[in-house]
Amino acid sequence: MTVHTPRPINLNLFTMKFPIAAIVSIMHRLSGLFLFLIIPFMLWTLDFSLTSQDNFQVIHDNLATPTAKILILLLLAPCIYHFVAGIRHLLMDMELGVERRSGAITAILTIAITLLLIVLTGIYIW
Repeated sequence: MTVHTPRPINLNLFTMKFPIAAIVSIMHRLSGLFLFLIIPFMLWTLDFSLTSQDNFQVIHDNLATPTAKILILLLLAPCIYHFVAGIRHLLMDMELGVERRSGAITAILTIAITLLLIVLTGIYIW
C-alpha cells in the first residue's frame, strides 16, 4: 500500500522562496530575452547611422547627452549580466559549481562581478 503525501494544489510562484542560484539562472534567461527584444532597435540605429554622415552625426550627438548615457548604461547592464551569467553556466556545464554550496557561491560571485563591471562601464561612459 502506498502512502499518499499531500501535494500542493496551487503553486504560487510569487510566494515561493527561490535559492540564489535559481534567481541568477532565471535572471539569465530574462536578460537574454531582453537582449533579443532590443535587436530591432539596435539594427535600426546602426542602419540609420550608416546611411549618411549627417545621420551618423545625429546619432553621435544624441548619444553624447547625459540622458542617453544613462540609457546606454541601462541597455548594457543586461548584456554584461548575461555575459557573466553565461560564463557561470558554461562552468556548470563542465561540472564546476553544481553542488548546492558552490552553486550559491558562484551565483553571488556572478552578481558581484556584474555590479563591478556595470560600475566600471558607467565610469568609462562618463
